Amino acid sequence: MISYILALVVGALVLAADQYTKYFILNNFELGQGTDFIKGLIDIVYIHNKGGAWGILEGHTWGLLAMTMVIMLVCIALLFKWGAKNKLVFWAMSLVLFGGIGNLIDRIFRDGNVVDFLHFEFWPTFPVFNVADCAIVIGVALLMLYFAIDTVRELKAKMSSNTVKAAEDEENNQDM
Repeated sequence: MISYILALVVGALVLAADQYTKYFILNNFELGQGTDFIKGLIDIVYIHNKGGAWGILEGHTWGLLAMTMVIMLVCIALLFKWGAKNKLVFWAMSLVLFGGIGNLIDRIFRDGNVVDFLHFEFWPTFPVFNVADCAIVIGVALLMLYFAIDTVRELKAKMSSNTVKAAEDEENNQDM
């Protein structure tokens, strides 16, 4: 139970950090302005993103709002369906949900713009991110990890079941 509460607290802290850092950027940087944060790793570059990930669907604010709402509803459904059974799924969905809320706040209250500012200098072609985007990426990665672990578990169970069945068949053939 503590893990589930902790996941929600971390999600709320991620949302607070996302909103605080965006507020800080808005009040201390001009649009397009940048500076080194961790030299060689991360720059701060203040931009507006009117699209989704990698700027896709730019200018389609209503579509992005609708898509975000649907994704958030799916996250809530997954929290209820699998989250109670699996801590990893609960953590993953919590991060995606709270990250989605952070970007949803931007789209609603900043004229469809999402404030982005984290530029990974070591990967110059990667899009500029924010804290909410980082939470979403980590949440999706955790969900992929869950499905990979679950797939391996199912394959092992199937192989074990086939081994037992083959042994039983062998035993039945010897009895005849």
